[in-house]
Amino acid sequence: MEKQKSFSVKPIKFLVSSFTITFSIIFVIFCFTWVFTSPASIHLGAQNLGVESSEGSLLTANSSSTAFGNTNNLFVDGINVSDSTNPTVEVVNVDGKVGELSGVVVEGVSGEREDSSNSSSTPFGSNKNLFVDGVNSSDSTNPTVEVVNVDGKVGELGGVVAEGVSNEREDNSNSSSTPFGNNDNLFVDGVNASDGLKPTVEVVNVDGKVGELGGVVVEGVSSERGDSSIRSSVGDGRSKVGCDVTRGHWVYDASYPLYTNVTCPYIDEGFGCESNGRLDRGFMKWRWQPHDCDIPRFNASNMLELIRGKRLVFVGDSLNRNQWESMLCMLMGSVRDPRKVYEARGRKITKERGNYCFKFEDYKCTVEYYVSHYLVHESKARIGKKRGQTLRIDTMDKGSSRWRGADILVFNTAHWWNHQKTKAGINYYQEGDQVYPRLDVTTAFERALLTWASWADKNINSHKTRVFFRSSAPAHFSGGQWDTGGHCGEALRPLNETFTSVYPEKNLIMEQVLRKMKTPVTFLNITRLSDYRPDAHPSIYGRKTINRGVQDCSHWCLPGVPDIWNELLYYHLQSQGKAIL
Repeated sequence: MEKQKSFSVKPIKFLVSSFTITFSIIFVIFCFTWVFTSPASIHLGAQNLGVESSEGSLLTANSSSTAFGNTNNLFVDGINVSDSTNPTVEVVNVDGKVGELSGVVVEGVSGEREDSSNSSSTPFGSNKNLFVDGVNSSDSTNPTVEVVNVDGKVGELGGVVAEGVSNEREDNSNSSSTPFGNNDNLFVDGVNASDGLKPTVEVVNVDGKVGELGGVVVEGVSSERGDSSIRSSVGDGRSKVGCDVTRGHWVYDASYPLYTNVTCPYIDEGFGCESNGRLDRGFMKWRWQPHDCDIPRFNASNMLELIRGKRLVFVGDSLNRNQWESMLCMLMGSVRDPRKVYEARGRKITKERGNYCFKFEDYKCTVEYYVSHYLVHESKARIGKKRGQTLRIDTMDKGSSRWRGADILVFNTAHWWNHQKTKAGINYYQEGDQVYPRLDVTTAFERALLTWASWADKNINSHKTRVFFRSSAPAHFSGGQWDTGGHCGEALRPLNETFTSVYPEKNLIMEQVLRKMKTPVTFLNITRLSDYRPDAHPSIYGRKTINRGVQDCSHWCLPGVPDIWNELLYYHLQSQGKAIL
C-alpha cells in the first residue's frame, strides 16, 4: 500500500513544475514585449516636456531632412525623437515642400497620426490631455493656435499655455502684441522666449492676426540654413524678434536674379543696363543676408495674394520709380497671362511721365507710381520783380488726393534735396506768402516732412492702409558729381563689411518725425545695405547711346539692388502686415 502511494505522487509533482516553468517563461516574454512596444509617453509618466537650446534650419529642397534639420539624433528632454514608434509632426513650407519631425513626444498625445480630413484632431494628434509646463492645454479657456499650411488646410493646437502668457487674446489690429499677449517676458519651460537670438515661430489666429512666439528651441537642431530657394518667413528657423535687417552682408547667390530684361518688359531705358550693353552679369547675383536672422526670398505668388483686390502705391522721386519698376518685374514672375497686366491708360514707362497705374486683372489689384520729388508742393511766387520757382514746405503735393485710400503706401524723398537750388536755399523755400531769402536745407527738409506727417495723420486710416517710408539711397560718384565728371564704372563687386560711411542726417530727421506720428509707419531702411553696392549703378549704361563723360551713379540697374528693397518690403508685409491686409 505504501509503495503504491509514493508511486502516484511523482507524476503530479512533475506536472505542477512543468506548468510553473512554462507560465513563467510566457510571463517574462509578455513583459519584455510590452516594455519594447508600448508608447514612449507611458514611460514618461507625469514629467513635463523639457526643451533645450539650439536653433532650427529649413527643409532643403533635395533632402529628406526635416524642416528642423536631420532628426536622426534629435533629443527632446533626453528622449530620442527619431524613434519611429513616436508621433510625427508634418512640417510644410511655403513652396509646399514637406518634412517630418519624427518622434516629438508630448504627454498624452497619441503616437498614431489621425486623418485630419475627417477629424477635428490637430496635426499633433489628439490634444485632449496635452500638458505644457504642467498645465492642461486642452482647457477651453486657454488660447488656441491655428496652424495654416500652404494649401489653406487648418489645424488647431488648443490651449498651448506658457508661463507668463495671458489667457485672453488681445486685439492686435492697433498693437504690436502677439495673439498670446505681449511676449516681452514670455517663458517656455523656463526659457525666455523673447530672447532675440532664438528661433521664432509665426502663428496666425482665426482672425488673420499675426504673432510671433519667440524662443522655441529644440536640442540638437542645426542652425545651418538649407536651400535658399525655399526661404520663407514662416519657419525660417531664425529669430525675427528684435532682428536688425539693416546689418548684414551681401552673399553671392547663383539663383539670382529673380527676372531678366527678357522676362520683364517694364524696365525703362535708364535702368536697363544689360539691354544698354553691360556685359558682366555678376552684379545681379547677390542677395542681402542679415547677421541675426533670415529674410524671405521674394515669392511673387504670395505677394500677389497679399495685394489681391488692393492698391499698392509708390510715391516719390525717380528712385522710388526704380523700386516700383522692380516690383512690377518681380510680380510678373507668377503671372500666367502677361496680356492681363497693363497700364490703365495705355502709357509706356518713360522718365518723362510721372504717373502710372498697372492693373493685374486676375488679382483685381493695381501697382501704381506717382512722382513727387519732395512730397510737398512745387510752386511759383513773385520774388522781387520776377516770378520764380519755390517749394511750399507747408503745403502737400497737389497729387496727394490720388494716394489717399491706397492699401499699401511706400513713400520716399531725399534725392532732390541734394540739388544745387535746394541745398542753397536762397529765395526758394516758401511758407504761406513768405519766401525765405535764405533757409537751411536741413530745416526746410524737416518742415516738409512734418507737413507730410500731418497730412498722413489726418488722411490715412491705419486700420486699412499700411504705410512705409523708405530711407535715402546712397550715390557713389567719385571725382565729381553727375554733371561734373563723377564716375563709378570701375566698381565690379560689393564692398566688404569693413567699409563705413556717415549715416545721413536726412535719415535721422526721417526717423525723428516718424516716431512722433499718430499713424504707424514702417521705416524701410535700405541705406547701409545699398552703400555696399557701388557696382550696381548704371554708370555709363544708363542709355543705349553710351556717353562715357556722363555716368549715373545714383540710380540702380534692374535687376539689381531695388529687388532687395522689395524683399524687405515683402518681409515686413508678411511678418507684421496680416492684421491690416
